[in-house]
Amino acid sequence: DPSDVSAAGVGSIGPLDLAAGVIQGPANLPDTVERIPLVGPISQLLDTDEVYLHNDTIAGVIGERFHADRNPDDMVYLTISSGIGAGVAVDGNVLSGWDGNAGEVGHMTVDPHGFMTCGCGLDGHWEGYCSGNNIPEYARELHEEDPIETSLPVEDPDFSAVDVFEAAGEDTFADHVIEQVAHWNAMGIANVIHAYAPLVVSVGGAVALNNPDRVLDPVREKLADMVFINVPEIRLTALGDEVVVKGALASALTGGTGDRSRVENPP
Repeated sequence: DPSDVSAAGVGSIGPLDLAAGVIQGPANLPDTVERIPLVGPISQLLDTDEVYLHNDTIAGVIGERFHADRNPDDMVYLTISSGIGAGVAVDGNVLSGWDGNAGEVGHMTVDPHGFMTCGCGLDGHWEGYCSGNNIPEYARELHEEDPIETSLPVEDPDFSAVDVFEAAGEDTFADHVIEQVAHWNAMGIANVIHAYAPLVVSVGGAVALNNPDRVLDPVREKLADMVFINVPEIRLTALGDEVVVKGALASALTGGTGDRSRVENPP
């Protein structure tokens, strides 16, 4: 049991204001939640000035690199969960951005027609189609457009992405929804590949971790026809649900950098 704390790392939803140490206007929380202070309260609680705040996906890529057998210099950690985002390392440098919001790829526009509205309020974003929060909304819109017979409880307020994936293979409409989600995921990942040229895209988040075959396999099949440059390895994170917290810990151990050379005996 620790008797004192030297440093803390935080992996958080965004968007962030690093200068203030807060979450500012999160897309996937109620509109009444505008600002969540993190660094100040944690610093006071733990009595340390060494509190390192990262977007959760940036913490994720720090964790992936720190705990890997080989420390990959060019990689992306992508989460497909309640939201979608990426942590990116290029030439061994983890990209953060001046405000901590590099890698908000879920807010890339993949559909210029704007069929779906994202939780941020803007239309056509990748997250608006493929995140765990928005898959049921997307399914409802698709069903309203073409109301075919389905066992999915599309009118139920508790209808969720879990229902869609559980019905896969047995319900034609559920299969159609998953095919459409795979299309947008492949388009989003292709955009990420063209932007950052990673050797590896490691994918986590509840949607991917619970449904790897239905989320990742279709993407792997589609990418060769969608990517102009090298097609990277697309893999499920080996760190599971703990990838972000392991990255936050690695950040605390290394002064916010994730640089293994700063730790005598890294895992």
